[in-house]
Amino acid sequence: MPKAVWNDLVIAESDDTVVVEGNHYFPRAALRDDVLRESPTRTVCPWKGTASYYSLESDGRASTDAV
Repeated sequence: MPKAVWNDLVIAESDDTVVVEGNHYFPRAALRDDVLRESPTRTVCPWKGTASYYSLESDGRASTDAV
């Protein structure tokens, strides 16, 4: 099962990922809400559409626009 790990913390895990150009995209429900902070950042890709970003925060550590 694909999983996303950040600082030894599993932040997403699902058998229902979508693979685009070798990258796994997790369904929103597979992400841990307790470490996500919504970001105002948005990007647009002609193939994938508009992307929303989240920052990660846990145990005093942060990663901006990581998800």
